[in-house]
Amino acid sequence: MPKKIMVVDDDPDIVDYLVSVFEDHGYDTCRASDGVSAYEVAMAEKPDLITLDIEMPHEWGPRFYRRLTSEKEFSDIPVIVISGLSGIHLAIRRAVATIKKPFDPADVIQIVREALGE
Repeated sequence: MPKKIMVVDDDPDIVDYLVSVFEDHGYDTCRASDGVSAYEVAMAEKPDLITLDIEMPHEWGPRFYRRLTSEKEFSDIPVIVISGLSGIHLAIRRAVATIKKPFDPADVIQIVREALGE
């Protein structure tokens, strides 16, 4: 069964792009456009990994991440921060990687594979 990646970003073009990259590499995907909806999607979809933007409407990425990882089943979920903000490496200290926009999709796939132990 393919691993599932949740893409959380308020830019629909970034979401569509990442989803297509992941699906082209055999992953299942789910998506959300802000931290509030991302929490609901994560609970329903049970992703294996999350790519997460920092600056989003309604609830920023770090707050969503803290709320999600307070749930036992998500306490160790790998997260890759993908953001255009500077200083993103400090936003979520437990992130497996931080990637600055614009990004190379090959780099993202390599990090995903490593994070998922593939």
